[in-house]
Amino acid sequence: MSASFSSAIQAAKDAAGEQHYPQGCLYVVATPIGNLADITLRALHVLGLVDCIACEDTRHTQQMLRAYGIDKAGAALLAVHQHNETEAAQTVIARLREGQRVAYVSDAGTPGVSDPGARLVAQVRAQGLRAIPLPGASSVVTAISVAGLVAAGEGHGGFVFRGFLSSKATERANEVVAIAAQPDAVVLLEAPHRLEALAKALAPLGARKVTVGRELTKQFEEVATVDASEFSAWLAADANRLRGEFALVIHPAAAAASTADDRVLSLLLEQLPLKSAVKLAADITGEPRNALYERALLLKQGSTSED
Repeated sequence: MSASFSSAIQAAKDAAGEQHYPQGCLYVVATPIGNLADITLRALHVLGLVDCIACEDTRHTQQMLRAYGIDKAGAALLAVHQHNETEAAQTVIARLREGQRVAYVSDAGTPGVSDPGARLVAQVRAQGLRAIPLPGASSVVTAISVAGLVAAGEGHGGFVFRGFLSSKATERANEVVAIAAQPDAVVLLEAPHRLEALAKALAPLGARKVTVGRELTKQFEEVATVDASEFSAWLAADANRLRGEFALVIHPAAAAASTADDRVLSLLLEQLPLKSAVKLAADITGEPRNALYERALLLKQGSTSED
């Protein structure tokens, strides 16, 4: 066990040990996406308490458990991954019917969110058995939390999780078309060897912002926001930017000004300087000032050409 986690095990016992942990239940446990300190006290306690840990990769999970000082024999670990999830679920269900407590962990983050676990939970619940969530780290919400969507005046903060886009160019291009029509932010995940292809596929989104979260919570964490059209150039500027794991947030497209907004802008531009007209129009309509400014420039250009 790492000495830095010795006190955490005792804290987990003190904080969570008196709570009720029913038998015959599946405990869906979120684990860190990189930084081992991002484990919850309740997760530490439950991982030590359960009779069996179903996991995406037994070797990876065993290494994590040892880092925390949790001693589980190899027989207490059951491989449940994307290739055997449906079949292995029956073994988990059998253990639950025997009254065992079973935890499920993926390699990183919250199970069932792009990682295996969703089918397992569905089958457990279909049998009338209970699945108990232990919340924690998730690359999806971690990336959203630092994208600054609402602060930038981009939508209401809602988002759609798409995960990994297709590895096939034509299908990926069609998926990007769907993203372009999506009014909310879109969260993607991507592996380093496919990132350049993804950047090229997103280029048609033009000035739409992309927040790139690389190696989130890890030593070389990097978060940057670039235009979709500049994403490829940003990657090419530093070879290190193609290393690690990635979560990306495609920001909402800037809202187009409505006909009513154009009418307000036109009337104000007849009486006021451009900046003053835009400021007042933003106060009246509630639309983002940057979008109104661009629209005002077009309106002025149009009126000039007509003259």
